[in-house]
Amino acid sequence: MSALGNYSCETAAQTLEWIHAIIDFLKPFSFFSDALVVNFFKDRLWEAVDKEWMDCLRNEPVEYLLQIPSGVVQDHWPASLKKFILTSRSLAFPREQADLRKVLPGLHLRSLNNVIAQGMNQKKKHEIEALAAIISSIVRSVGAGTVVDVGAGQGYLAQVLSFEYQLSVIAIDACSHHGRITDARAERIKKYYAAKMRKSRLDVTKLTMPKTVTCHILSADMLKVLSYSLQRKGDSKQSNLIDQVAIEHTHGTFEGKVPPPPEGGKCPLLLAGLHACGDLSVSMLRTFVECDEVKAVVSIGCCYNLLSEGGTENVASQCGFPMSKGVNDAGLLLRKSSRDLACQSAERWSSLGKDAGLHNFELHAFRAAFQMVLFRYYPEILTTSPTIGRQGKAFRRQQNQRILESHLQHESAGCPNSLSRESSMKKGNCPTMKSSEARPDNNKGAYDINTCIDTLEYCGTADLVGSAWGNDGSSHVSSSNQTAKCGEVKPIDKISLFEKFSQSGLHRLGLSCSNEIDFAGLWKETEPFSELIGPYWSLRAALGPVFETIVLLDRLLFLQEQDKFLEAYILPIFDPVLSPRNVALIAKKF
Repeated sequence: MSALGNYSCETAAQTLEWIHAIIDFLKPFSFFSDALVVNFFKDRLWEAVDKEWMDCLRNEPVEYLLQIPSGVVQDHWPASLKKFILTSRSLAFPREQADLRKVLPGLHLRSLNNVIAQGMNQKKKHEIEALAAIISSIVRSVGAGTVVDVGAGQGYLAQVLSFEYQLSVIAIDACSHHGRITDARAERIKKYYAAKMRKSRLDVTKLTMPKTVTCHILSADMLKVLSYSLQRKGDSKQSNLIDQVAIEHTHGTFEGKVPPPPEGGKCPLLLAGLHACGDLSVSMLRTFVECDEVKAVVSIGCCYNLLSEGGTENVASQCGFPMSKGVNDAGLLLRKSSRDLACQSAERWSSLGKDAGLHNFELHAFRAAFQMVLFRYYPEILTTSPTIGRQGKAFRRQQNQRILESHLQHESAGCPNSLSRESSMKKGNCPTMKSSEARPDNNKGAYDINTCIDTLEYCGTADLVGSAWGNDGSSHVSSSNQTAKCGEVKPIDKISLFEKFSQSGLHRLGLSCSNEIDFAGLWKETEPFSELIGPYWSLRAALGPVFETIVLLDRLLFLQEQDKFLEAYILPIFDPVLSPRNVALIAKKF
């Protein structure tokens, strides 16, 4: 059973109605949105949730829990629980990828050749192919002369727009290293396209390359100044103006004075941003509204956790959230915990397998138990809201490496159920883990867990991994310092794992490990409640798409509230499993 949305955002009134419905729904569940899951044990967070819900979900299969953020419920669940999940789903903006050719008639999607796609992973290639085609279509419809790629990174989008679609492109990024990579990569790609044009007897001089600009975009006014300066074609003062604005903004002396666009040299612009981080997407929308020469904007935002908020970091008129008058008048503030939650992906949750789900829930239990270590023995550090970075991912890699070692021991012992490397190679089906797929970590040789699990599943050894994790979350692998007998597995001591996890966390925080810490006692105290973390996290994650919808609708409403003649809409343009932040805000001026 699943839910479908019942709301629309074609007009400002409809968008505001949807926003108010979300606000009303969220009010009783602030205990989810305001909570810090690292305090799960310390603050006994599960006690705020309906006991009937937790009693029901604590015994449910992991697969059912992982489907909750996608709005999937089971018939035997309590009615109030099903209502919460289904209502969450109905209030979230639909994420299924749109039929782009139907929505944008005349759209020409191109499959990228191996030369220009070099360096792109599957996710990036998928995103660039769709977004480049959309931008090209909108450029034609508004008559834009130049595309400004804001937050261009290594220039993948800019290069495809330039070489494949023959558009004039300026790639802006704050990192000078990215600019150098973009230029060097573009030179290599240019040789391929030049040879292709000469073979077809076309004019090679018409081949364009993206121009790169290194600049920190710190405000909408700054982006406006930059947009105007980019129109000063052949003006030697252009780079000086950009540098001057950047320096003034850095030192707090920028007065926001926007020079008039050059007479006779106006060049209509389209602003594009593929996952422009935090407030950068907001600056793009403000520039679109305030700068007449910007005729269209295509923005896919991300990193909502980095948004500034009214009443906290900035004045309401310039903050990242809320942008619209409607949301500001409603007095809604998300706070960082809710903005973090908006980054959750229901599609990624549902695509996790049972073992990966158990891994994740156990890691959350370890992290919450580690918070108890800090609370009991290092209370002063909690005032700084400590983070231990990628500790969880590193731990997963270590866990999976143990499973791989166990597999190799089975193999070397001649276990008949083990898949040998020789037989794998003969089949020609088993993908090997290249050195480029390894991730740097404190433990050399540790591979990314997703790479390891994908490899094992592809080779038909998924059962080995699955057998290492029981339904109760307990893990079992062969001891790495002993030769395991065929089919024999030994239980991992979770207390020992928790102690190692905590020691690593203390090291990352620059804290010495006290001999007084009772790791065994803390784990035994928290472990009886660790089975509640899966249900709690799944219910909380169900609100993630709702919070993202609030952010998206706020930005759309900001545009709909303008008195200018413009068209604005939001559209899911990517596969949400490949690219969780898949909703584009597209706006054009008439």
